[in-house]
Amino acid sequence: MIRLMGPNKKGIIRTAVLILLVVVLATIPLWTTRYVVNVALQVCVFVAMASMWNLLAGYSGMVSLGQQMFIGLGGYTLAVLSLYYHFPVFLGVFLGGIMSVLLAIIISIPVFRMKGVYFAIGTWVIGETLGICFSNWGYVKYGMGLFIQPAYRLSMSYIYYGAVITCIVSVLLVYILLRSNLGLALMAIRDNDVASEALGVNMFRCKFTCFLISAFITGVAAGILYLNTIFIQPFEAFGIGWTVNLLFIVIIGGIGTIEGPIIGALIFVLLQQFLSEYVGYNLIILGTITIMVIFFAPRGIAGTLQRKYGMELFCVRRT
Repeated sequence: MIRLMGPNKKGIIRTAVLILLVVVLATIPLWTTRYVVNVALQVCVFVAMASMWNLLAGYSGMVSLGQQMFIGLGGYTLAVLSLYYHFPVFLGVFLGGIMSVLLAIIISIPVFRMKGVYFAIGTWVIGETLGICFSNWGYVKYGMGLFIQPAYRLSMSYIYYGAVITCIVSVLLVYILLRSNLGLALMAIRDNDVASEALGVNMFRCKFTCFLISAFITGVAAGILYLNTIFIQPFEAFGIGWTVNLLFIVIIGGIGTIEGPIIGALIFVLLQQFLSEYVGYNLIILGTITIMVIFFAPRGIAGTLQRKYGMELFCVRRT
């Protein structure tokens, strides 16, 4: 039935669904409980983070296992600036994104010399190194962590709307990027980097731009998340568990699709809430779900729906 719809009708349906989603997100604090607002906040943050990991791995072929380095740095930048220097918290969140960009610039030259599994391992090692450095740094109280005390003065609604804005910006940014010439170049690099370079694609510039965008949004989203949790600790902030969660979200949602991180983040956060009572089994259950999706729907939920029924909210194909 969906395949029989004309392009204009499909566009109207997409627009209506997107407007409905934005309206629901904007009004959640007005008609729901604090618990639901907290869950929605986590979904928005994970959508932003997963969209950036998907931009790297799903569209440009850079499978990073070190996104936690931007998460930890963004969170610690917020904590230090707000606690020690009394910066406004949202300015601290923004500067956390800037610090993540500076880190991405510093490490880009060595890590871009690596490909495939070596790139993944290289980014992971950097994240682990930062975790060790921060846990041995007296300025941030070693491994004891920091309380982001100014966040106590913020209502959850303010933090929630910050998460919603970050989520919407991240999704729109990926959509606009993929509709541009840079997006075409990234997908060409992903499919065949040798052929794309032979055709004149500047691989370093494309990957560098993608890497910086991913670092900034991830750092900002991390700041929003730590405004909600209020406490940050080095081995948790720089732990590989963050990237494992993002990988789970993108795989079950659909790697290489804009809708995938949205669907995956919603499923992941709901499962996280449900499995909080089964601490010893939650990783086993999440791993089992991931394996089943890889076997029976390797394109993920969004990718399978697009292939079988032509259902997509963000069409990046050009005519």
